[in-house]
Amino acid sequence: MNPYILAALLFGLGLGTTITFASSHWLLAWMGLEMNTLAIIPLMAQNHHPRAVEATTKYFLTQATAAAMLMFASTANAWLTGQWGIEQMTHPIPSTMITLALALKIGLAPVHAWLPEVLQGLDLTTGLILSTWQKLAPFALLVQIHPTNSSTLMMMGLASTLVGGWGGLNQTQLRKILAYSSIAHLGWMILVLQFSPSLTLLALLTYFIMTFSTFLTFKLNKALNINTLAISWTKAPVITTLTPLVLLSLGGLPPLTGFMPKWLILQELTKQDLAPAATIAALSALLSLYFYLRLTYAMTLTVSPNNLSGITPWRLPSTQLAFPLAASTLATLSLLPLAPAAAAVLAL
Repeated sequence: MNPYILAALLFGLGLGTTITFASSHWLLAWMGLEMNTLAIIPLMAQNHHPRAVEATTKYFLTQATAAAMLMFASTANAWLTGQWGIEQMTHPIPSTMITLALALKIGLAPVHAWLPEVLQGLDLTTGLILSTWQKLAPFALLVQIHPTNSSTLMMMGLASTLVGGWGGLNQTQLRKILAYSSIAHLGWMILVLQFSPSLTLLALLTYFIMTFSTFLTFKLNKALNINTLAISWTKAPVITTLTPLVLLSLGGLPPLTGFMPKWLILQELTKQDLAPAATIAALSALLSLYFYLRLTYAMTLTVSPNNLSGITPWRLPSTQLAFPLAASTLATLSLLPLAPAAAAVLAL
């Protein structure tokens, strides 16, 4: 892609998210979301592969549906209450509709079916943008509307944790596994959204760091399925040694960074007398942990094949920058000691 066009698209991507962040009017927020969607569509289709074009079409139709729902709900709220402000979403029907529209935007269960299919058709770099940056603007709106329909959010959160765990069990494609991982993590964030929005943002930031390092690791290995991970030892032995810890951090095991948001979320749910929800969420984390352990097994506990495709990679130098991967991996593995500081900041 022409670097000037790429710069313009990335600028539009950032500007759309920034407009949504800064807006207090539903029309401006909708405009920012639309700019965001239209800017990423050429990035998704730039490979001119049939799977990429199919994924782009699915993504466009899904996002257009969610944007239409959001516009209709905000108009209905203005008609019923006379208010266009984001924080003045007081009527229950438009509020529920907007919550569902934003859930469709980010891929929460039960409106999640598009996410694995779309992510499977993209390259790893665009998939990383879709899994991280594209979640920011809808989450900013979810945090601002202060949804009062607690049962809807709880049901969507629990459904997402369960679907994210079960859906990834039988997958062999890494991008689909990461899509179901995203659905499960989003479920954890939605569970605690109405009780502690700052804790939701902490979980979102932690998820971004862990996903960033995971995508960059797979990109370094040029790995798109589990079998490819078996030859990663000859290409990058240090990264292959650290990647299981990154994956276990995504699964939420102590003493790694991924344990921090799950720990604090379970603590908050228990404080709110929601022990059954906390129990279901904790058990669903075991489902996710299974497919992370599958990836760990494929990378480190299998003997790499002694054939041409298994031996060649160590001869080929990588052109990927090492610093982003090193910094994100370090953060993924070692931020748990900062949990007391994070809890103190959240309490302010």
